[in-house]
Amino acid sequence: MRIQINEIDSIFFRDIQLISQLFFEDCLVSFTTIDAPDLHVTFTLTGTESVLITADLLVVQTNKKYHSKCEKENKLTPHSKEWKKVVKHAVNFTYLDVLQKLTGIIQKWGTLTGVRPIKLLHKKLTAGLSYNEARQSLQKEYMIQNEKIELMQRVVSSQLKAIPDLYSLGNEVSIYIGIPFCPTKCAYCTFPAYAINGKHLSVSSFLGGLHYEIQEIGKWLKQSGMNVTTVYFGGGTPTSITEIEMDLLYDQMYQSFPNTSRIREITVEAGRPDTITVEKLKVLKKWGIDRISINPQSYIQETLKAIGRHHTVEETIEKFKLARQMGMKNINMDLIIGLPGEGINEFEYSLRETANLMPESLTVHTLSFKRASEMTKNKQKYKVAGREEIINMMNAAVEWTNQHGYEPYYLYRQKNILGNLENVGYSLKGHESLYNIIIMEEQQTILGLGCGASSKFVDPVSKKITRFANPKDPKTYNDGFKHYTNEKIKLLSEMYSH
Repeated sequence: MRIQINEIDSIFFRDIQLISQLFFEDCLVSFTTIDAPDLHVTFTLTGTESVLITADLLVVQTNKKYHSKCEKENKLTPHSKEWKKVVKHAVNFTYLDVLQKLTGIIQKWGTLTGVRPIKLLHKKLTAGLSYNEARQSLQKEYMIQNEKIELMQRVVSSQLKAIPDLYSLGNEVSIYIGIPFCPTKCAYCTFPAYAINGKHLSVSSFLGGLHYEIQEIGKWLKQSGMNVTTVYFGGGTPTSITEIEMDLLYDQMYQSFPNTSRIREITVEAGRPDTITVEKLKVLKKWGIDRISINPQSYIQETLKAIGRHHTVEETIEKFKLARQMGMKNINMDLIIGLPGEGINEFEYSLRETANLMPESLTVHTLSFKRASEMTKNKQKYKVAGREEIINMMNAAVEWTNQHGYEPYYLYRQKNILGNLENVGYSLKGHESLYNIIIMEEQQTILGLGCGASSKFVDPVSKKITRFANPKDPKTYNDGFKHYTNEKIKLLSEMYSH
């Protein structure tokens, strides 16, 4: 699809491009003349006291036309930052409207293309709006459908029950610890994950740097009187390292961080069942860690093989039951909608298998074609379901979670996500992942330690966000871990000096 847009301010280009991609998988959007466009869209802006945007879409081949308009009251200074924001909303509104009229596809998330839609609802509630007023505002501003607004409200309700002080966590931090090793790399993955076999030297070197980061960050937190809310070991697969390395790492954490008895939650991703052993589970129990992830992604063996997961379905079930027998009382599992070769029948089978285990939480991801993943680079090799079937699979997940007593508690979206859907974390009451809520709603600084770990510094007053990332490859990390640690401490000192 080739779409030519009349020349308008470049600040609108990114949103127009993203909205176009919601309707057309492969499209070229241009603000200048292109050869043989399929669609030609003209935006017109008029008005001073109010802003009136009209969008006129012409299908070049058939000469068929579609029209939309959006008027917003505006008493702002023309061409100011706030004025441009109002105009941008109106442009997005009219553009989405004409594309919906053209294609017959209704985008239930409206004009939203960002990762964290729930933040919008939190923002309106903290501004003093009621749920009903927030609902009306979201519909008017972003064209979000009732179904998605109701989902947003359920998520926010779960979050505020799990963390009643969510809006006042700015004087604590959470910690993400990245272990960049896995048994193998999955085809859809873009996380820093390196096959661990034959790399023990780099693992040992990496862990030396990680111990240093934990020690120095802990020292700063103690000196500043700042506590830790949650700790999350991710990756990669944190259980890829040996039980001895795990034991030493948790020992370092408990020695270094302040008031560890007050940490509300410690999670260790054990996502790959082929990394779980009796000895490693014993180490987790020794340190009081009982929230882990054991991720099937699918219960179809052919699918696991296609996406590069070298464990069996039976192994997932066996390791889950082993963890249960050893006292793990808070287990998360992940399923992915839209994996290659899977349709509604395969996904419903995975849901039935999940019901036999009943994890405390279930995260339902919708496959996203991430730019750097092997699956995206070789897209022609991987046949995935169409939009309607993807939506049917999500509906099946919603129905299943409702039937089994799970509530949605966090939600995020991604670029190139199938069906323009979402990823949703569900949990049984009292088993929400506090870390997942905190990282999605950006109410607190999260310090990223380890390879590929990103830190997100959230100013406790202004809520301004500053990001800082450690390098993704172990060698670069090993060469400069002291520098990256010092940079984080410098940012912390600047932010909390007042």
